[in-house]
Amino acid sequence: MSATKDGDRPGPGGPAVHAHSEVRAADGPTINRVNPVVFGGSLVGVLAVASWAIFAREQAESTIGAAVAAVSAGFGWFYIALATACVVFVIVLACSRYGTVRLGPDHATPEFSTSSWAAMLFAAGIGTDLMFFSVAEPVSQYLAPPTGQGETVEAAGNAIEWTLFHYGINGWAMYSLMGMALAYFAYRRHEPLAVRSALTPLLGRHLQGPIGHVVDIAAMLGTIFGVATSLGIGVVSLSVGLDMLFGTGTGLGVQIALVVVAVVMAAVSATTGVAKGIRILSQLNVLLAIGVAGWVLVTGKTTYLLNGLVENIGGFVASFPSLTGTTFAYDQPTEWMSLWTLFFWAWWIAWASFVGMFLARISKGRTIRQFVTGTLLLPFSYIVMWVSIFGNSAIDRIRSGDTAFGELAMAVPERGFYTLLQQYPGAGVLIGVSTFVGLLFYVTSADSGALVMANLSSHISSPEEDARPWLRIVWAAATGLLTIAMLMVGGIVTLQYATVIMGVPFAIVMALVMVSLWRALRVEAHIADGRRRPTLPPLVGSDDAGAEEWKARVNRLLESSDPDSVRRYLAHVGRPALEAVATELAERGVAATTTSVGDPDRPDVVELRTDTAPHPFVYGIHVECVPAPTYGARMRRADALTGILHVHVAAGGQGYDVMGYSRGQLIHDVLDQYEDHLEFLRLEEAAAHPSATSPSA
Repeated sequence: MSATKDGDRPGPGGPAVHAHSEVRAADGPTINRVNPVVFGGSLVGVLAVASWAIFAREQAESTIGAAVAAVSAGFGWFYIALATACVVFVIVLACSRYGTVRLGPDHATPEFSTSSWAAMLFAAGIGTDLMFFSVAEPVSQYLAPPTGQGETVEAAGNAIEWTLFHYGINGWAMYSLMGMALAYFAYRRHEPLAVRSALTPLLGRHLQGPIGHVVDIAAMLGTIFGVATSLGIGVVSLSVGLDMLFGTGTGLGVQIALVVVAVVMAAVSATTGVAKGIRILSQLNVLLAIGVAGWVLVTGKTTYLLNGLVENIGGFVASFPSLTGTTFAYDQPTEWMSLWTLFFWAWWIAWASFVGMFLARISKGRTIRQFVTGTLLLPFSYIVMWVSIFGNSAIDRIRSGDTAFGELAMAVPERGFYTLLQQYPGAGVLIGVSTFVGLLFYVTSADSGALVMANLSSHISSPEEDARPWLRIVWAAATGLLTIAMLMVGGIVTLQYATVIMGVPFAIVMALVMVSLWRALRVEAHIADGRRRPTLPPLVGSDDAGAEEWKARVNRLLESSDPDSVRRYLAHVGRPALEAVATELAERGVAATTTSVGDPDRPDVVELRTDTAPHPFVYGIHVECVPAPTYGARMRRADALTGILHVHVAAGGQGYDVMGYSRGQLIHDVLDQYEDHLEFLRLEEAAAHPSATSPSA
């Protein structure tokens, strides 16, 4: 499309620049192929670790233990600082002027209704691991807190607060950061839906080479270890539920069989298209999970649990500022930090690209303020309810004299949740429903994780597309193999330690994403400022413009046009106007091109674009079909459509129709938008080189 060859740039004495026009089909081909470097590098890394763990178990266990000690000592502060920074960053963005920026073009509207979107966010907060930790952590923090005396009233309150802290706002802020960044760059900046795209303002063209591959491999390794940890916790926990129901035992053989089930289900989903069925079952699962919690609330000590819920919320809000910065610098419980805070922060980091991609896919068209508010509050509201009900029930059972339950939940934490359920009416049914809930969330986690890893290791041009099914099968199998290897080495603790280690590279990437997103949003601010200059509407005529001009405009406003005639108008009036501007700009040294999409005689889109990287000027006219309006007694058929011509610039649709503009009026509208663009470029230059615009310069 460009009139200049690679390396040519307009300028004094430079090569002659010409405007070119191009016609292309409305539905061009999209790229969907494997990224060999990311795929190969990630797969080799996973297979190497898995083989090492399987064939050299003792060495792997001791090495992982030593490595996590080094990471805790050297990077513990970084994990905690990053988690806190993410919370501050996303809240500041939501409250600032950037909160109104849409995750998509200006004209985009949310794909899902608010209630549907909230339900999907709600479901995102549920998983087998939450069932595991909702009992295991409160019991552990109550009996063996990081500081102070255990088994006290203070320890009981602090135990729930620590659990909410580890499962709460900090982690969802990390998800919010990655989801926001991925959605912004994919839907608003038209970059591929990949982690490297979120660093474009920071690293630019360097992301197309080794640096970009390193970023995506770091995301891949973090994701696969995070998913493997969840699957490991899931199989260990679910094996207990199945044993209570069917006497299957809880040994390594049963756990490996559950891993195989997850891999097979992911493969079936990838090759037979049963994802819709799994999605329906997942929605049912949400209702069943709420039902389990409601049964425990109603048949247990209801008043005590409700009092505990209110007190836990108040205590968490009051203690959150100090908790989020706690590093225990003066008396650090190293093992506790590695197994709890550092593990959870590394786990959240490892899942950030995974869940972030899901959040991005369902949030196109929402503003940053809506996105941050929803992702921080909606899933966490479910977590508060679940942890408070089950955590307080477990602590009450211990405080009521059942010390054996506390010792069991500490020594064999995977038995804590199911053992707690045995004290309620209908325990068999309750355990059965809970096992079904955990099993399905376990399978969908494996399936979704394989899909995300397949996408991350592919070149995909459209955010709405997914990678090839065979690639999903490969990553499901690789995740299963890694899970089995870690379970063979040392079970859940080894998985936790491995997650702490593998989270370091992607933690650095997340810190860079914050810087990159901030730079991109500063550009948004300059675009908005560039539009603030006072201008007259392009169709306002002078007093001597002619008595018939305004009457013609009234007629144009009230008469609808069929889509076919609108396309012909675009071909014979709109395209020549844009080509005239492109030619004039080219003669003045600005490389400009026009492009048509669709039938040359009846195009759907005509677009003018300048070659001014990294911020090209774009002016497009898009044909859109809408129901024909009815005025007064003039009735139209219900299925009658009228065509309109909406103006789109780089930021998206501008919300006005240019159907019926004369060639000259269209040219002036283009120049009005171009003048805004030049003002934006001036603001960008001033921000990049403030000394050049200062009075002393």
